[in-house]
Amino acid sequence: MHHTHLDAAGHPRPQLVRDPDWHDLSGPWGFAHDDADLGRRDRWMEPDVTAPFTATVTVPYPPESRASGIHDTGHHPVVWYRRTVDLTRPVEGRRLLLHFGAVDHRADVWVDGRRVGHHEGGHTGFTCDLTDAVDRDGPHVVVVRAEDQPLDPTQPRGKQDWRRDPHVIWYHRTTGIWQPVWLEEVPADHLTRIQWTPDVAHARVHCTARLDRWPDGPRTLTVRLAHGERILAEQRIRTDQQETAFEITVPALRHGQDLDDLLWTPEHPHLVDATVTLADSDGAPLDHVTSYLGLRDIAWHDGLFLLNHKPYFLRFALQQGYWPDTHLAAPADALRRDAELAKEIGLNGLRVHQKIEDPRFLYWADRLGLLLWEEMPSAYAFGAATVERVTREWTEAVTRDLGHPSIMAWIPVNESWSVPNPADVPAQRHFMDALYHLTKALDPSRPAVSNDGWEISRADIWGVHDYTQDAGTLRRRYGHASLRQGELREQWPGAKRLVLDGAEHDRQPVVLSEFGGATFEPAAGEEWFGYDTVATREEFTERLTGLVSAAVDSGLAGFCYTQFTDTLQETNGLLTAEREPKIPVAELRAVLTRARSASD
Repeated sequence: MHHTHLDAAGHPRPQLVRDPDWHDLSGPWGFAHDDADLGRRDRWMEPDVTAPFTATVTVPYPPESRASGIHDTGHHPVVWYRRTVDLTRPVEGRRLLLHFGAVDHRADVWVDGRRVGHHEGGHTGFTCDLTDAVDRDGPHVVVVRAEDQPLDPTQPRGKQDWRRDPHVIWYHRTTGIWQPVWLEEVPADHLTRIQWTPDVAHARVHCTARLDRWPDGPRTLTVRLAHGERILAEQRIRTDQQETAFEITVPALRHGQDLDDLLWTPEHPHLVDATVTLADSDGAPLDHVTSYLGLRDIAWHDGLFLLNHKPYFLRFALQQGYWPDTHLAAPADALRRDAELAKEIGLNGLRVHQKIEDPRFLYWADRLGLLLWEEMPSAYAFGAATVERVTREWTEAVTRDLGHPSIMAWIPVNESWSVPNPADVPAQRHFMDALYHLTKALDPSRPAVSNDGWEISRADIWGVHDYTQDAGTLRRRYGHASLRQGELREQWPGAKRLVLDGAEHDRQPVVLSEFGGATFEPAAGEEWFGYDTVATREEFTERLTGLVSAAVDSGLAGFCYTQFTDTLQETNGLLTAEREPKIPVAELRAVLTRARSASD
């Protein structure tokens, strides 16, 4: 029995694969800093201009990182890349595309001096059509200019530090290219996006298919869903639209006794293989892609999360998605290993913090069984530029990722970052609320939170950040089986009110979405950050056990421990930066999987 989703491992876009017509452009590129911003004036994009590119960078690792070969962590707002690539001119009816997984923050792309693309937003991808620029077979010069202003507080940057050196909970910057760059040859008429939204209760799947352009005549879409050798559904849709939304009935979902063999959960992450074929009005195939989805429902009711209509307690850790030698870019096999480690130590999910993660990580979470919260990297000042930038990039992120079964919640704002005073500045609160409603308009099937941590306004989850190190205090605050609205409104975590006036409470689940954060005492001369220190492994185990037990034996719907791994000076992880457990895996797993009390 072969599952085609297994073939997507390693593909930079695992939910829309058309093998074998793609080529990885990772590896050495010419590189130059442009601190004086002279490159455009001096025409560095021209194919015969080579003098500025005196260094070599290893893509996709950012130039601040050791793995890039540059390893310069200073402020360099503008960087340039150059690579000569052998390209074949596409035949009639074919197009040649150049894809970028992410370039932080603003990118311009040229081929042989001809501008072929522009994108703003450092955490989402974009595509350049090279077809008209490739007028012959042979070598062509690809040039990329990336601009990433380190001191601009309206630019979404997440945990990337605006200071030269990392401080407190902020880290080295990730400038320029940091996700895969790859070439793909496609049919002139081709699919650019497939989105899946399961509706298990009604035995159907909602599908949205988007074409590269408005068709010049009727088209036919044929979708087949299979689980191994079993065909679950096959449907043919006739369309004359660029984007088509339709429902696919899955009769097997009506058989209550067979559901466990089909439904996706972290414990049993069954995936359904999908193929989508685009044909012209005569039935001649134009494009064919493979995809996958998970059949699962996410809901919330009376203070509980429901996964496939059953109560499900969240056991999460905060994941920064950062590696010592590569920063936000993942080294080989690291994405799979992080998902495996989370499972091994007993977690059923991760809150991916201040980062839109590489789609390959989402694939491994889908395949191995790990729930995720996706969170928008923050800007740090409020204004029109922040509103425009965050809204555009968040829309791109949600649209790209909503088909992944692992993603269970959307978090556009964290701890009022970029909206420092929503209680007293109406525009800031309107922006938070607008992001919530925008998210629900894009994907009404999942919970969304306008602001995680405190100063809650519109939210399907009340996420609380509480770093008290006393387990007894946690029990007093959250220990009763039914968290009462009045008591929650009296909480002031982080010296901020938990709930803004007028926020509606309709028994949303309450999650301790940041807590813990203890670190070992630093040696003389070391500057480590944690929310408290412990001296020994035994003390760490005792602290972790007490805090997690208090969260488990509570009226909470789940917890998210800070944090999964040490990250630079923020050494409060369950694992080291090298992904080594700080206490034996068996002990970690015993603490994190502790059963809830019978009364809860």
